[in-house]
Amino acid sequence: MSVPPDALALYAAVILLLPMGCFFLSAPAFLLVGLEVPEVTQLLRGMFNGYFLAESIAGATAMVVFAATGRPAFAVGGAAIAAFAIAARRWFLQRMDAGLQARDAGISTAVRQLRALHLRGMLINAVQLAVVVASVPLVV
Repeated sequence: MSVPPDALALYAAVILLLPMGCFFLSAPAFLLVGLEVPEVTQLLRGMFNGYFLAESIAGATAMVVFAATGRPAFAVGGAAIAAFAIAARRWFLQRMDAGLQARDAGISTAVRQLRALHLRGMLINAVQLAVVVASVPLVV
């Protein structure tokens, strides 16, 4: 039994959307709590780490599926999402760790910087999510 290429391409888009959607729904909860609490910020750091890992795997998987279904432009898009997630993971976690160390050292602006980093991550995810959702009709 074979799966039509259009269905496989749609599955690839859904694979990309799953981690983005989960992060989109879970990240705003951290706006309701203070980032002064070490356990909260460790959880936030873990969420960023897991999101970027999942998105890099989803992007690579989507790239392979799009290439197999004869959609090279979308395959490049999947590769770009995977590459961005790999680079962003490193960038975000370095800044998150620096912010955590600064907060623990008593620097008064550290919590504000952690909040700004959190908001940047939410904004980046929302833009990626919007682009992938907008491209779904073009995939099929």
